[in-house]
Amino acid sequence: MAELMSYVDRATRTYWRVTGRRVHLDVDRWLDAPMHRRSVVGDDWLMDVADAVGASVRRGDEQAGLLSDFSALDGPMFNAREVHPEIRNFYEHTAQWRMEVWTQWNPFMRPAGDLVARYFGRRVRQLTIPTRPLDVALGMDSEVAAIVGPDGKQHGAGWIRTLRSTGTYVYSGYYRTTTLPGTEQPSVHVSFPLESGNVQVFLRPRALPDGGLELNSLPGPFGSDGAYIAVEKNGRTHAARVPLHEKFHLYLDDEGVVRTDHTLRFRSATAVRLHYKLARKS
Repeated sequence: MAELMSYVDRATRTYWRVTGRRVHLDVDRWLDAPMHRRSVVGDDWLMDVADAVGASVRRGDEQAGLLSDFSALDGPMFNAREVHPEIRNFYEHTAQWRMEVWTQWNPFMRPAGDLVARYFGRRVRQLTIPTRPLDVALGMDSEVAAIVGPDGKQHGAGWIRTLRSTGTYVYSGYYRTTTLPGTEQPSVHVSFPLESGNVQVFLRPRALPDGGLELNSLPGPFGSDGAYIAVEKNGRTHAARVPLHEKFHLYLDDEGVVRTDHTLRFRSATAVRLHYKLARKS
């Protein structure tokens, strides 16, 4: 089975090389993101990222956040000061927060989600979206690992999320801000390392009148906010835009609790909805 899955992984990377376009990361730097050398991902990629930029991995810091300064997203279409301080605190001090999660799959797409989780996500310890509500009944554990240079500057942060009930990896992503070509508005840039490749999502921020926050990966041309797959072989990198679209809506409910509605769509069809309740750790 392991040999068969290895063949499937190589065939998948070949598909993306054929259907994608050749990119040069020294020029297309917006697509420069962590890849992994082995099939099992987990969080082994963190040290490679730190070594590449001459930084170190800082783990166990209860002050760590996905973004060291939320105002790094400021631009012509977004002002961080318009977002509620509790939501800003979540991004700047993510390690101080814990989450409860609920999932609801489109019944027509759940079988595909089960296949991806069983034969890919759990095997490589990456991108294992829960498909059954009881999978997340006990919540998720969350660890933030900051990539910090000798000058104290945070280059990015790894966010490792596992199911509290089983320890199964759900997401192992690298978070930072990136400004895409042709715009002056920074986006939230999330990349999920895979063997000789990665999945990348660029999310456009929008402040809401009630202090909430929306992050959207919208349909559009290559080089705009959205989801991409990049693969590398023999020093050549190819990238393709994929029709996956995400929307995160963060807000405070009537009791002042931070909540998030997360919708993942394939083309125009909703594949899965997730709801997060975020609370500071006691």
